Amino acid sequence: MSKAPFPTKADIIRFIAAEREAGREVGKREIARAFTLPQGGRVWLKQLLREIEAETDRPQKGREPGGGMSSVMLIDITGRDRDGELIAAPAEWAEADGPVPRITVTVPRRALPGTPIPGVGERVLAKMHARGDNDWEARALKIIARERPSVIGVFRAYPDGGGRVESVEKKARGKEILIQRGDEGDAKDGDLVSVTLGKVGARSGLGVQRGRIKERLGSVKSERAVSLIAIHTHGIPQEFSAAAIAEAESVKPATARGREDWRALPLVTIDPADAKDHDDAVHAAPDDDADNPGGHVLTVAIADVAAYVKHGSALDREALERGNSVYFPDRVVPMLPERISNDLCSLRAHEDRPALAVRITLAADGRKLRHSFHRVLMRSMAKLAYEQAQAAIDGRPDDVTRPLLEPVLNPLWTAYAALRTAREGRQPLELELPERKLVLDAEGRVLRVMIPERLDAHRLIEECMVLANVCAAESLERALSGLMYRVHDEPSIEKMRGLGEVLASIGQKLPKAGALQPALFNRILGTVKGTEHETFINEVVLRSQAQALYSPENIGHFGLNLRKYAHYTSPIRRYADLIVHRALITHLRLGDDGLRADTSRKELVRIGELISASERRAMAAERETIDRLVAYFLADQIGASFEGRIAGVTKSGLFVKLNETGADGFVPAATIGADYYAYDEAAHSLTGSRSGESFRLGDTVSVKLVEVAPVAGALRFEIVSDGRKARPLRSGPRGFMSKGRGGSPGKGQFSGARAGRRR
Repeated sequence: MSKAPFPTKADIIRFIAAEREAGREVGKREIARAFTLPQGGRVWLKQLLREIEAETDRPQKGREPGGGMSSVMLIDITGRDRDGELIAAPAEWAEADGPVPRITVTVPRRALPGTPIPGVGERVLAKMHARGDNDWEARALKIIARERPSVIGVFRAYPDGGGRVESVEKKARGKEILIQRGDEGDAKDGDLVSVTLGKVGARSGLGVQRGRIKERLGSVKSERAVSLIAIHTHGIPQEFSAAAIAEAESVKPATARGREDWRALPLVTIDPADAKDHDDAVHAAPDDDADNPGGHVLTVAIADVAAYVKHGSALDREALERGNSVYFPDRVVPMLPERISNDLCSLRAHEDRPALAVRITLAADGRKLRHSFHRVLMRSMAKLAYEQAQAAIDGRPDDVTRPLLEPVLNPLWTAYAALRTAREGRQPLELELPERKLVLDAEGRVLRVMIPERLDAHRLIEECMVLANVCAAESLERALSGLMYRVHDEPSIEKMRGLGEVLASIGQKLPKAGALQPALFNRILGTVKGTEHETFINEVVLRSQAQALYSPENIGHFGLNLRKYAHYTSPIRRYADLIVHRALITHLRLGDDGLRADTSRKELVRIGELISASERRAMAAERETIDRLVAYFLADQIGASFEGRIAGVTKSGLFVKLNETGADGFVPAATIGADYYAYDEAAHSLTGSRSGESFRLGDTVSVKLVEVAPVAGALRFEIVSDGRKARPLRSGPRGFMSKGRGGSPGKGQFSGARAGRRR
């Protein structure tokens, strides 16, 4: 493996420690001289030292450790080491993220009352600290499950009773759990089940895992069971307690008492056509202030969830446990019961609804001049879909939008033009990564995979929401209130180094001078726009970014290029927004149902950690469900060829993303060709040791689908196109040597024949 151009963070920490132990002074000059850094490298060193200082002195700032790790994450306690310390592994880890990190869980010798003390087999929400290269220390924040570990799988019944369960997890492909007669419950052959694991026993001289079926989840033959896999695998709460349901049903609709009456203001909601709830409405009008020529008054009204969900209630406790709603193609697992989310708090057209609204005065160039918050009773004039509103602006109004065009929609689009000008001046990160949308039939089967068109209607609502979130952060900061910020740190030095290596592989350079700004990434994206590398580099730039988090400590939002930012606009589906609403109500004296005056920063830190982990859990569950549904969609196309791009390179093979569906699959290195392939980590490639044929991250390839495992969401491909020519690696390869066609399949690869490529 080639030597990195700059030292790693661990290298720097070890050098500083050694120098200080020897009693020598150490600063930037000494470090640069010791590692023979070029002049341009000193900017990188300065940034790296800032990161080391921040991680050492301010561990609660929410910085992103890098790679596949996060500051706060779910881990599984897997056992103890020889010294008796608990060891763990990430609950979610993709092979493309690299080697699984070693995690040691620290347990205080004298724990305070209420301190979580985890045990082997438990899942834990933990705070992570780096100790060295791929070596981490975890502090338990909350124990998620104390029961025996369980797995989700497909039950295969034996004729005389009992059977086996095939795990649905990709990393457990081929793993089976033995179910003895009497332990199968009411499960039938082909059912999706949850299994409680027992002890490892013996059968035919081989150790096998035994288990007992805990719950029948449904027939795996139905695609409607697919989202259940992710729900149960990630422990996402589905059912509300009787107490929470009773609270929701007993709530009385809010009235105008204690509120400003805004029912005459023609607010409208603009949402996806299939949206079930509507938590934001917008309105714009020209500013009649002579001192603000060409200005606008923008109003954003948000459902007043705090009016119904009181602090400490059963509804509040369950909303915090969920953290957010989870959206699957075939269902929604809501943060709040439907009585609240789809009824009382949904801003339905022509119905009175309570809202917490912000009125914003904009200059002609989109700059915010001032804003004010109001607790109101509103009545939405219309429920519009994005496509419907856009069609009206484009000259194709329908019966609903025609009377709204002049008084409502045109002023909104005029205000949006000003907001767009302000956005261009701010230069946030401009990634172009189209999202897949699955179109399902009545039975939950995938009819097609599409990429919806991005409309100005989408961007209008996004800009209105971003500005409203900024207003919330500024108001609470002025009130010196404890606040739940939405923070997004700048990319780490390690991720920037990786991005530089990828850019070098396509002949681009990463500037090594100046402070990191989103504009830097926008320039990179601009150089590849319209080229074959556009989608690939957008994805790599996205991977280089830190994970956004919730925290009462403000470090700004790097991606949006904003110094103050909070989430305020979706309290129906995000607990963070409910916290911000309560804080606004308290500190702007808008009612007595706001944030408690004794809410401590320590409590806000804990809530921020919990809901940040819940967000990651939801994202993983949503992504896995889409992968499984697309795998079902492709299951009858084995043998078909597709175009795609190499989205990941490891020593065991290539990950390929298909262009048409966005589906991800794996090409084992053993099937690539009649050669030995060397893994070059720095170049993100596999290269033939004799032929010099190379497959590199981002390359366009043709693949044949050879195997599908729908319940695992796993696809196996074979390369059917030639790689690029590179220098043969006959001796002294810099990476892992992986055997090509005719060799043995690597660990974790699919079974089956290894056919050669079609030339």
